[in-house]
Amino acid sequence: MPDARVEVRGAAWLEETDDGVVPHRLPAWTWAQFPDDVVAMCDEQPSGVRLRLRTAARRLVLHVRTWRVATLPHAEPAPAERFEVLVGGRVVASAVCEASGLLTFDPSTATTSLGAAPAGTVACTLPDAGGVPADIEVWLPYRERVALVAVEADAPVLPPAPVDAPRWVHHGSSISHGANADAPTGTWPAVAARSAGVDLVNLGLSGNAVLDPFVARAIRDQPADVISLKLGINVVNHDLMRRRAFVPAVHGFLDTVREGHPTTPLVVVSPVLCPLVEDAPGPTSIDPDAPVTTFRTAGRAEEVAEGKLSLRVIRAELAALVAARRAAGDTALTYVDGRELYGDADAAELPMADLLHPDAAAQQRMGERFARVLAAVQQAVPAR
Repeated sequence: MPDARVEVRGAAWLEETDDGVVPHRLPAWTWAQFPDDVVAMCDEQPSGVRLRLRTAARRLVLHVRTWRVATLPHAEPAPAERFEVLVGGRVVASAVCEASGLLTFDPSTATTSLGAAPAGTVACTLPDAGGVPADIEVWLPYRERVALVAVEADAPVLPPAPVDAPRWVHHGSSISHGANADAPTGTWPAVAARSAGVDLVNLGLSGNAVLDPFVARAIRDQPADVISLKLGINVVNHDLMRRRAFVPAVHGFLDTVREGHPTTPLVVVSPVLCPLVEDAPGPTSIDPDAPVTTFRTAGRAEEVAEGKLSLRVIRAELAALVAARRAAGDTALTYVDGRELYGDADAAELPMADLLHPDAAAQQRMGERFARVLAAVQQAVPAR
């Protein structure tokens, strides 16, 4: 890699390193504006990134290097994640890269350290295509750093057919990044994209959907047929803003996106249900006294009256903001209450084990529901 026969979709650019080609989801120029290592780590975790190629091979081998995140103080690496192979939109094979390096993350300082990674392989057996080449997608793990080295197959590898599906650019928090999904295609944006037949660019950034201007400019400057922004939870998690700053910041983010996409269907999605911070503000953190990973908040409900933000306040502000902008003429802007994706009934049936992130089944359900939103907004997308 790079290999002219293999297309990488869902990435803004490909960095050629000594370890291989590393996909990045944010443009190269944004790196100079990252506030810490955490954003860089998220950028290099290839949620929604997939390889596309055409072959009649029965055996496909990816030569890669991978890094699993080990979070201090315990520094236990995350389990190996699957690479998934799709033919005709259907998952036909999956495999993990057993050999891996470590990316050590210290949340107390927002710093990371990248260790050495051994050469590894991901080998998959494909269905018999009878010698007829077919377009194949390989979805990369959504939270491992991956360096692509080479693609090997037991039949010729050809460039894939062009993609003509509408391009959906989505930005959100760790839930959009994929937290607790059981596979690359199991993140809710991936589920929604595959169900709705759209071409996904996932800018879900764990802990970092905080209205950063460089993210708005990255969305502004790339092609998009549909845009969605899932906003609010990380602002509460970090206790970053008061109500006074939040509303103008959202306006500014939308103004920037609209500079490049003045009439593109744009969906603002408020936070899903999270009882921990429905009526109390942040900041949230991992509870050190809990026997398993569980989040807590240091905020108190009475602080909302002082201008701090809870999810209930954020939903009301986002709904009012979208209504005002629509009344001012932006009729391509719509609002979705996040509780339509994961609400009270879902929390009772599929509770958040860590009190902050839905599980794999809930990710699937959220994706299925958002696919209906995409289907509705696509009515306004011109045919290509």
